[in-house]
Amino acid sequence: MLFPLYINYLYLFKIKEITLNISFFITLIVVLLIIVVFVLLAYKFFIDRIIKEKNAQHEAEVLHQKRLVLENIKAQEEERKRIAVMIHDDIGNRLNILSLWLNNLDTKGDELIKKNISGQMSSLIDSARSISHSLYPVNLESVGLVLYIEELINNLANRVNISLTVSSKFEKKNIFIEVQVYRIIQEFTTNVLKHSEATRIWIYIKDNQKNLSVIISDNGQSFEYEAVKKGMGIKNIESRIKSMNALHKWKNVLNKGSRLIIKIPCNDESANQNSAN
Repeated sequence: MLFPLYINYLYLFKIKEITLNISFFITLIVVLLIIVVFVLLAYKFFIDRIIKEKNAQHEAEVLHQKRLVLENIKAQEEERKRIAVMIHDDIGNRLNILSLWLNNLDTKGDELIKKNISGQMSSLIDSARSISHSLYPVNLESVGLVLYIEELINNLANRVNISLTVSSKFEKKNIFIEVQVYRIIQEFTTNVLKHSEATRIWIYIKDNQKNLSVIISDNGQSFEYEAVKKGMGIKNIESRIKSMNALHKWKNVLNKGSRLIIKIPCNDESANQNSAN
């Protein structure tokens, strides 16, 4: 009787021992899994932190570069404005006074000389005004963007046919935005006249609550963007677009014309700050 009981007890003991071993191994596996998961989470957190820091560093560098571009454009515009105002207000006014004196001068028979001098004086006044406007749109703030573009169109009327369409919802923007838009249109038309052999240029300005859209196109020879993107004309246009935090797209078809589409955010803080400065 004792032997079977002993065997039974031994059997139960072995089963219990095996059960304990299995429980131990299961516990060990669970602990190891927890450790592995913890290590993976820690590694992921570490990698995410590195990526986040690199992204933050990249964004800081981009912002720094953008500020440099803004400051560079601002400095250029201020210098252009200073020279333009000097030409417009000082030299231009002096030439006008000289012209008045000349007209009131009694030449007594020297009408031909007076006429020649008067013609040269008028030419100098026009040149001074043209140089002043090319350097900086001196009267843009008081006149407004649309009228200033119309003046540009009138000045180029004998060279190319330019059509301007402005939406009825257009509202005056801060002076920084208006100067950049005018400069872009001026640069585009200059490039067209120099290189494109176009006979028509179309300018569309559409305003809404979110964006100011400017579309400029021509019917000239167009160009390969990759071939000319490093040229000063394209660089000047794109740097001004960048300074406004605007989006842009070139659509060029060889021998059929070029199109530049610009979308300028209406409530851009950096542009407003730059204008305020």
